[in-house]
Formats: sequence, C-alpha cells, structure tokens
Amino acid sequence: MQPLQTAWIVIFLAVLVWSGIGPHDYPTWWLEVAPALIAAAILWFTRERFPLTRLTYILVLIHCTILMVGGHYTYAEVPLGEWIREAFDQTRNNYDKLGHFAQGFIPAIVAREILIRLNIINFAGWRNFLIVCLCLAISAFYELIEWWVALLSAEAADSFLGTQGYVWDTQSDMAWALFGAVVSLLVLGSLHDRQLRALNE
Repeated sequence: MQPLQTAWIVIFLAVLVWSGIGPHDYPTWWLEVAPALIAAAILWFTRERFPLTRLTYILVLIHCTILMVGGHYTYAEVPLGEWIREAFDQTRNNYDKLGHFAQGFIPAIVAREILIRLNIINFAGWRNFLIVCLCLAISAFYELIEWWVALLSAEAADSFLGTQGYVWDTQSDMAWALFGAVVSLLVLGSLHDRQLRALNE
C-alpha cells in the first residue's frame, strides 16, 4: 500500500471514529456520513484497477471530512460556522454552504479525471460544460433526498435539512455547488493536468 493511501485511511478512520462518538443524533449522523462511507468503499475497491491522482484523493478526503464534521454536530451547529457567524455578524450558521460548495468543487475534479482518462470527451469546452451540469445534477438530487427525508421524518429533517429558516436554502445550496464546480475547473485544471500526465508516465 502506498504512503498516500495509508495516510488517507488513517485520517479518514480517525475523523470517522471521532464523528461517531456522541454526535448530535445518530439518524442525522448516518444520513450525513453515508456519502463519505460510500466514497471510501469505492476508492478502496478501485485502488488497484483505477488509481486516482494525488489531488483527487486529497480532495475526496477533504469532502469526507466536511461531511463527517457536519454529521457530528449537524450543519446548523458546527462551531466553525458559529465562529464565522459571530465574527461577520451573520444571521445563520453557514457551514452548510461550505459543504455545498465542496459538493461542486470536488466532484468536478473526480468527473474530470474519469472523463479524461477514459477518453469520453476530448474537447475541453464540452467536457467542462458536462462536468458543471453533472455537479449541478448531483446537487439537485441531494436536495431531493433531503426532501424525501423531510417527508418521512419531520424530526430528522430539521437537523438534516439545516435550512435555519432560510426560505431560499435549496436554491442557495445548488448555486454554491454550481459555483464550486466552476471555480474548481478554473483553479485546479492545470494542476490536475500535470498530475494526470505524471500518472501515465
């Protein structure tokens, strides 16, 4: 096992264990942490057949950490969000917006890596357009999941949705994911290309 993979597993498990000790409530914890567990399982089973770039592994770990921290406290009560709210005199805890920004920022690189390495779309313009659309679709589907949870359990919905009384929360969440995907492609594209080239050498 490579050092990066070992470090990834150690950090992931450490945050997971911490997250699962005395969370706000376990139903919300499971809902928030499930995507991180699914991502970890996929990376584990594809590590030999389809190893990813260092950048992608690190970004996925960051996203998993954001999810697990949110699962421990619930997004509306994460201390970092509370500190920012007080420091900038905001009306709500906006940690969830970090999560939705990551929901676009990180899947954009994962999708980019798959599309490039499998030669699915070679024209960069169309590839970037499809990646942004895909990230927005993931965000919209996540909002549908939140809606279904709200219909099934009003108690779990309060913590899972984390709207905090903001009427445009769903639209705002999708906008942050869209913004994250665009920023990711603009900022990390060149670095990602270099790591892709190194992966093939």
